[in-house]
Amino acid sequence: MYLRAYKKTPDKMKYVIVTPGGTVQYDVPIMKVQSYSLDEIFEKRLLMLIPFYIFSHEKSFLEYNNNEQKLEELKAEYRIILERLDDLEKQGIIGAFDKRTIIELSSDVIREIARKYENVQKGIGAMMRGPLIQTEARTILNRGISQGISQGISETKKETALRMLKMGKLTVEEIAEYSALSVAEVEQLANLRTV
Repeated sequence: MYLRAYKKTPDKMKYVIVTPGGTVQYDVPIMKVQSYSLDEIFEKRLLMLIPFYIFSHEKSFLEYNNNEQKLEELKAEYRIILERLDDLEKQGIIGAFDKRTIIELSSDVIREIARKYENVQKGIGAMMRGPLIQTEARTILNRGISQGISQGISETKKETALRMLKMGKLTVEEIAEYSALSVAEVEQLANLRTV
């Protein structure tokens, strides 16, 4: 796969395998990212090419950087990309994680390739770095992770307090202090242990 293709870039390369039984060679087609239109990328589901789509505009960066109208046209094209990714997510063809990965990779590539062009960076780079969309599913996931961590910490504190109670060498107050539990919680554990 070539991100940049020139007139001399071949359409295929020879792949040669030398084995003890002989040599095998065959032609391997070369994928030239710049030769794919946005429509082809989406129609053929070549979504992995989206982060590299900016290479097809590389020769025009200076013009985009100096011409607000041309930059707006490029931004409009990237708004279409974002809308089409949203549609694929709504249809269940890609997940939120895949969509976000494509967007973040696109942002990274744009930042690197358009490093010298401030307006291009601000224009489409900012679009692709936009805010992380907080979906209900993501909110529930984050809440679950938070609760799981809290419960894990709480269980660890209780296990620590129970071990200290088994040793029988510390007071309830000392165990509460060392395990970061309240005196009432340690007393409750002590009562459960004796039952």
